[in-house]
Amino acid sequence: MNCENFAVQPLPYGYDALEPYIDEWTLRVHHDVLYRRYVENLNKALEKYPQYCGYTLEELILNVDSLPPEIQTPVFHNAGGVYNHQLYFETMQPAPSREPQGPLAEAINQCFRSFGGFKEAFTRKALDVFGSGYAWLAINHVGMLEITSTANQTTVLTLNMYPLIGIDVWEHAYFCQYSAERENYINSWFQVANWQMAEFRLTGQ
Repeated sequence: MNCENFAVQPLPYGYDALEPYIDEWTLRVHHDVLYRRYVENLNKALEKYPQYCGYTLEELILNVDSLPPEIQTPVFHNAGGVYNHQLYFETMQPAPSREPQGPLAEAINQCFRSFGGFKEAFTRKALDVFGSGYAWLAINHVGMLEITSTANQTTVLTLNMYPLIGIDVWEHAYFCQYSAERENYINSWFQVANWQMAEFRLTGQ
């Protein structure tokens, strides 16, 4: 018995909807080729292990050490790739509010003094990612907001944190549009960051 446990999730907007900040070609390749490949590789890693059909991404990531040794590494990397990409795509939107509102804004002001202070710290964290990875705004183990980063396709779940919003700083996310200018890409990402979704992840409302 084999199972296709995971499916490619469609973008919640058109390929050109984030122009000019994220161009259509970059987004199309990112979603339809690279993200899809993580989904396919994850299903392939699990195809001979039907006992894991029905596991969520979170369950696979957090319980990877209990999986058969021969699939631990491909499951960890590919489940992380699926999880991180889905969150990245989900927390962008066309013409969003330029700054958080409501409870998220209050929490950011409490932790970082202002949105400007948060933006500066988040940008610095994203720039400091060496090689490939992500920068995140997440809730840490004591319930406070924290800016952190992860390498490659590691998720913040493994740090006992819950992500609210994150930026992919693998070169495939920006190089064709921004070349080596990662900071320009980060500044553009702030123009499409979906703070409403981040607030929903914070409050459940």
